[in-house]
Amino acid sequence: MTPDATCIGSNETALDATQKMTELGVGALPICGTNKKLKGMLTDRDIVVKVLGAGKDPAQVKAGDLAQGKAVTIGADEEAESILRTMSRHKVRRLPVIDGHTLVGIVAQADVARALPDPKVGDLLEAIST
Repeated sequence: MTPDATCIGSNETALDATQKMTELGVGALPICGTNKKLKGMLTDRDIVVKVLGAGKDPAQVKAGDLAQGKAVTIGADEEAESILRTMSRHKVRRLPVIDGHTLVGIVAQADVARALPDPKVGDLLEAIST
């Protein structure tokens, strides 16, 4: 898990998000509302497809407008097998880690892969990629 995940505010722009992603060397950021509650995840792909590909101005599009549905999360005490099931079921590569209602980190596909025996890693990659 990557602790202390940096959020992009829901009122910040897609351009702000790309600058944060570049600065942090990450491909995704959690979107947090003004109350610091998790609204969703924003990926570099979301920005390319939903903003740039749609001909929108990244300096005008709000990160919160790119959040879709309820964020898929895991609890801070989840085991690798449970994380694997959640990632596979929802076909996501990154999961925000929540302790109560507080975002405490992000678990990436690579984090889970390092914690699982080899056959399970293949199952994870196949489930997420199909």
